[in-house]
Amino acid sequence: MNPRLAAARALAAVLSGKASLNSSLPAQLDKVEERDRGLTQDLAFGTARWQPRLDLLAAQLLQKPFKAADADVQALLLVGLYQLFYTRIPAHAAIGETVGCADKLKKPWAKGLLNAVLRRAQREGEELLASLERDPVVRTAHPRWLQKSLKAFWPEQWEAICAANNAHPPMILRVNRRHHSRDAYLALLADAGIGASACPFSRDGIVLAEARDVRGLPGFADGWISVQDEAAQLSADLLELAPGQRVLDACCAPGGKTCHLLEAEPGLAQMVAIDLEAKRLARVRENLDRLQLDAELIACDARDTASWWDGKPFQRILLDAPCSATGVIRRHPDIKLTRQAEDIPALAALQGELLDALWPTLEVGGMLLYATCSSLPTENTDVIDAFLARTPGARELDLATEAGLRQPHGRQLLAQEGGHDGFYYAKLIKIAASRG
Repeated sequence: MNPRLAAARALAAVLSGKASLNSSLPAQLDKVEERDRGLTQDLAFGTARWQPRLDLLAAQLLQKPFKAADADVQALLLVGLYQLFYTRIPAHAAIGETVGCADKLKKPWAKGLLNAVLRRAQREGEELLASLERDPVVRTAHPRWLQKSLKAFWPEQWEAICAANNAHPPMILRVNRRHHSRDAYLALLADAGIGASACPFSRDGIVLAEARDVRGLPGFADGWISVQDEAAQLSADLLELAPGQRVLDACCAPGGKTCHLLEAEPGLAQMVAIDLEAKRLARVRENLDRLQLDAELIACDARDTASWWDGKPFQRILLDAPCSATGVIRRHPDIKLTRQAEDIPALAALQGELLDALWPTLEVGGMLLYATCSSLPTENTDVIDAFLARTPGARELDLATEAGLRQPHGRQLLAQEGGHDGFYYAKLIKIAASRG
């Protein structure tokens, strides 16, 4: 299959609200030649990254918008525009190959439309984009609701956040303390001629100078390292783990933090890791097996404690709550297409429900670390504020990190170009059992 067609089909599912790229793209990658898979991924992710800008440009070039049934043609047009403005693919090849895909969609009428619009974009696109630059949606390549939210919440940082969201993320490793210190592994990388440096906030983090196939890094198959962003790595130390503790990792998939907690404290009495979907736990098990670690995995709704909790209290809980993922847009650019403003209050309500449900499973004197990969205070400090107000036995603890910005509750890490993702942490201690 032509990589442009594969990328467009994956994107069409996203535009139609039926899937994310993580779910729609793998099936399309299976249909293209192995040598074209990298190009297919770049076309899909790159088009999603710049879609808010490209979509407004397309609106200037089209006489009327596409019908809902023609999301595949719309996606193909966006893929063509992405090639023209953001790749080194020669214009004649970008246009010709993209137009040719219309036949495979069984929509030959679209060939003339795509050809005319893409050729006009080749001639006039730069001028049109320049005229649209006054619109912050075009300038930042973020959907309007999100651009406005970031500007309102982070008036001094919002443009830098958008720039970081549009940049390619660095490749960051987590060194397994059970095998090597970070300094020792940095020496191994240096011996292999691989450029790398220590992350500033995570004691286990290493950022590579250039992304590369992880399978070619020293000791990956033996569990010496994992790929994990620096911000996510902070949870292991913030939880203040100790031997003999029973630990719960709620909403654990894909398991990076589960594994890190086990690496950081080999003497834990038990690690229980739960997630809503059994198929997501299969990925957690794969990660545990590669690292030769073990945890009790349970597929369940964390809020339904009667269905999974055995009544034995936990000394530590990590709640990496479902969220808008607005802090990791650079890794999942289709969030710009799939997430809507009305999702945020619903997510905040779910986050509060999870806190309320899990709190009774924590022993008095135990700690709960609340985390999200959101950049929006509505899901972060506001959720913690509301929880503390309704939970007399909960108190907030300071976080032992300089990462991010202090908030009314917790600390907010904003996405950094060349550095960590956007993330949020707050730590709570249970000083008394709930009344009643």
